[in-house]
Amino acid sequence: MVRERRDPPFGGSVVFLLMNLPLGVVAFALLTSFTAAGVGTAVVWVGMGLLAVLVLAVRGGARLERARVYALLDRYIDLPYLPLPAEGQKNRWKARLKDPSTWRDLTYFFVLFPLGLVEFVLVTVFWSTSLALAGLPIYFRWLPDGAYYFPADDVRWLTVDSTVEALPWAALGVLFIALSVALTKALAGVHARLANALLGPTVAQRRRMERWWEDAEEKNLVAG
Repeated sequence: MVRERRDPPFGGSVVFLLMNLPLGVVAFALLTSFTAAGVGTAVVWVGMGLLAVLVLAVRGGARLERARVYALLDRYIDLPYLPLPAEGQKNRWKARLKDPSTWRDLTYFFVLFPLGLVEFVLVTVFWSTSLALAGLPIYFRWLPDGAYYFPADDVRWLTVDSTVEALPWAALGVLFIALSVALTKALAGVHARLANALLGPTVAQRRRMERWWEDAEEKNLVAG
């Protein structure tokens, strides 16, 4: 279950959203390379080992991602995994592969790259624009020719070459800062809900786990 707050913390949201793109790139590169190598060499059994490592890495990475969501966004995501059979590696691997959570973890890391790219672009564009406008009364005098030209130096529709002329732009920048704060929290909240949907247990899984705990004393199972 996710312990909801009205809004994720602002500082954690900024850090989280900026981390998503590099993490997504790394995850996508590893997933595609291991999947291609594993499928391509499966006929000589080497690929089976690579795919097994991939499954373990995905489940381990999903645990770290749940911890990251909790640490930065204050959203707790329950583990969706059922305990594995106590005996027999074959049975344990069958349980991992049949567990829908394994494939939902895999899906999350595949979509992290494009989602992180969109989030990174939105956050950097909004914040760079906001801070550039808000600080214009301070730094315009150090620009070429000691003035700011909108929209560009060679297309001078508007010229800002004094503090008074820069103040309306600074006011617009303050408005953009407020919008950027709201956008940052909104993006982080949407990502947290997506993470909960893919990395958390479904209703059916919760029921299965409840039934397992009810029967735990009668079955020889271990957590895994």
